[in-house]
Amino acid sequence: MPAFTFSNDTSRIDRAQVHAWLSEGAYWAKGRARDVQDAAIDASRNYGIWDASGAQVAYARVVTDAVTFAWLCDVFVAEDARGQGAGKMLVEGVIDDLAPLGIRRILLATADAHGLYERFGFAAPGDPNRYLVKMMA
Repeated sequence: MPAFTFSNDTSRIDRAQVHAWLSEGAYWAKGRARDVQDAAIDASRNYGIWDASGAQVAYARVVTDAVTFAWLCDVFVAEDARGQGAGKMLVEGVIDDLAPLGIRRILLATADAHGLYERFGFAAPGDPNRYLVKMMA
């Protein structure tokens, strides 16, 4: 298994790589403009995984008030790093980073990675009728 490192240092984020991953390869962010992605990075807590050569292989960001609520989003693992523990390390690192804040709930949305998140205690809401979403342009 390759050696990976986790960091929450936003200055280490390879913004061009993250934009390429999300705008070209993520079903939820296809076509996202670079300036929009950069603004999202600037307004969020950011996390990454790097391989032994120093190349970034995974990314996630959290939108939060840092007190009561967090939304885990834009989680992406490079195709060649999948199945090697990078995703697990990323999610575990995010949760560990948020834990001292005392946040009561972390939300996320996924179409295909339920098994990964369930390992860390994520579950469908007990009453999904309490959650609503408004789609904007």
